[in-house]
Amino acid sequence: MSPLPPAEQQSAALDDDARPNTPHGPDTPHGPDTAKARAAVRGGAFAYFVDQFDIYLPIVVLAPATDYFQSARLSASTTALLASLVFASTLIGRPLGAIIFGHFADTVGRKRTTLVAVGGFGVITLITACLPGHETIGTWSVGLLIALRFIDGIFLGGEYTTAVPLAMEWSPRHKRGLNASLITSTSPAAYAMIAALTLLLLQALPSTGLHSAYVQWGWRIPFVAGALLAALLFRYYLTQVHEPPPEYTGKRHKLPLVRLLVRYPKSLAQVFVLMTGTWLATNMEAAVTPGQLKEHLLLSSKQVTLTMLVINAAAALSYPLFGLLSQRIGRRRFYIGYGLSVMVIGAGSYALLMVSGGGLGAALGWGVMIGVFTVGTFGPIAAYLTERFPASIRSTGYGVGYSLALIAPAFYQFYLRQFDGAMPSHLAPAVLIALAGALIAFGGFLGPETRDVDMADDSTIPKLA
Repeated sequence: MSPLPPAEQQSAALDDDARPNTPHGPDTPHGPDTAKARAAVRGGAFAYFVDQFDIYLPIVVLAPATDYFQSARLSASTTALLASLVFASTLIGRPLGAIIFGHFADTVGRKRTTLVAVGGFGVITLITACLPGHETIGTWSVGLLIALRFIDGIFLGGEYTTAVPLAMEWSPRHKRGLNASLITSTSPAAYAMIAALTLLLLQALPSTGLHSAYVQWGWRIPFVAGALLAALLFRYYLTQVHEPPPEYTGKRHKLPLVRLLVRYPKSLAQVFVLMTGTWLATNMEAAVTPGQLKEHLLLSSKQVTLTMLVINAAAALSYPLFGLLSQRIGRRRFYIGYGLSVMVIGAGSYALLMVSGGGLGAALGWGVMIGVFTVGTFGPIAAYLTERFPASIRSTGYGVGYSLALIAPAFYQFYLRQFDGAMPSHLAPAVLIALAGALIAFGGFLGPETRDVDMADDSTIPKLA
């Protein structure tokens, strides 16, 4: 038998329905309009910022206002569990939103679906700002908060499922790593902004008891700000962002989720491993660290807020560097190396902070290392996940791959309790950070190299390693 022609050899290196890269892509004269591309990337960054601002609101803003939603007679463990459910309910709603909105993004269009998602979470955030407290409606207060956050999570899951692939489809190939990191760097930036806003509010308004100004109404201000940001984002997408050309979104299928599960289960499984580690590390950094700073290191609410601001500012500054690094050495090498760094440096820094016994200075110093070496996976993630799936199911693949792995890490409080009696509670998060790093490295190892994938090619990505 004669050897395959070169074109067929290249096709054989791809999955069964792949075809080699076409000459027309974002890097050629036939690529997308520059102004439209910039508007799409700016829109993706703005959308991701507003999304993350909304997600982290209850963690930072409601922490000093727990008495408003819960009875003071509850035990500390029950209070912590209910607080974790407020955050977890948002995370659990996001995979459902990814499935729903991913379907419409792939069948109807990215822009229109983004507008619906943004409008939805903007309204829910505004309603949350108007909730009555435990004094007024009893346990219904925290119940409504958890329910609204679940619905909010559905719309939030839809927003990044549509807006991020849209931005990446407009991005030139050689800039995808940088553009992705600029988009995702808005996540820790949003956390840092919430922390700064909360710090200012706590400085101006007392939070000394149930009837203090911050507990009664001060916490509502950031939620109203989140709703206003959603309104601005809606207007921006409506007037500035364009639907990608048909060659960048691929042939539309009636059931993109079914196609994803039937044709690309290995790709989805590999992404699931990597993203499970990513979200586990994120929850340790964003959701667990504030409580440990307050309960174990005995920092004040203001000092905790300042420390979290510094942690996330450091992470935000590192993202563009990681995006550029992944563009230079490849996504696969980056994730293998970064996962190992999380295991050693990230987990080590967290443990050293907890045993240091130091005050604010130690928290800020180790906090920088924690910020850089726990959540840096997100640097090039927008590029990597959109490169992992073909154009025709890209939103569904990106959204489900990004969100499905949220569920298991969302129950982090349950995992931490398994260490009770085996080690001090303040060291258990370091163990989970190390586990997260192992999952990230293993997920990166299982996956292919994707940085040169042609986004206009409606085919699968290269085979798994």
